[in-house]
Amino acid sequence: MLTTTAPPSSLQALQAMPLAEWQAVLSGPLEDAARWVGAAAQLGHAEAQAVLGQWLLDGHGLPRDAAQALYWFLHAAQQGHAMGMNMAGRCHEQGWGTAVDCGKAAHWYQQAIRTAALPQARYNLANLLASGHGVAQNHAEALALYQQAAEQGYAKAFAKLGRYYEDGLLVPQDADIALRCYQRGAEGGDFRGQFCYAGMLAAQGRQAEALHWLALVPATATPRYLREAGALLLRSPNADFKAIGSQMLAQADANIAVTAA
Repeated sequence: MLTTTAPPSSLQALQAMPLAEWQAVLSGPLEDAARWVGAAAQLGHAEAQAVLGQWLLDGHGLPRDAAQALYWFLHAAQQGHAMGMNMAGRCHEQGWGTAVDCGKAAHWYQQAIRTAALPQARYNLANLLASGHGVAQNHAEALALYQQAAEQGYAKAFAKLGRYYEDGLLVPQDADIALRCYQRGAEGGDFRGQFCYAGMLAAQGRQAEALHWLALVPATATPRYLREAGALLLRSPNADFKAIGSQMLAQADANIAVTAA
């Protein structure tokens, strides 16, 4: 059995590895796993390159290095690795390790969709189309992509789809469908879905349920979203909602401070 203490010696050996051995490597001690994945990436293994890029982006077992993360995502993408393409797009969209370029981001999302119909890429491209960043604004195409990603079970897409039904944009306004979409997103762990679902529950007088979902939002929300959500909650006449809003704003500041450090 291959272990994380024995870095791979050839691309052929890597390609022949059973999935269970890959999982054992990735779940092993971080220092050993990072060394192993780095060696595999250097040998040209696309999956290892994508994993290494993610670990460098997250600072998982390695010093955080967004520029190197993009380098490895691009190497994986050039070998036809769909998640590598998607993450190359994310780097260009967010300015991780490179200048912000939403046009390049859209290119990589489109490539990932063509290669593997990747739901994450459908969602990310839909966001660009909805906002008009890097591409011409097109809500009809964005809606279609959100629907496709939702059909694949991608939780984040449900929250965006719910907004179309709540607002009646391109579809008949339907609060019941919006509620179900937000619920699917919330139950899938999406912080936008959790917040929007909580809002609709609160409007129905289901305060205890709303508070339950609001309490989950800070676990995965971005600092920017926490600021926006916290500011909205502070305007609520409900003391419990105001308290969660204050907590969200405090956590947003703490997260920004950690990132800056």
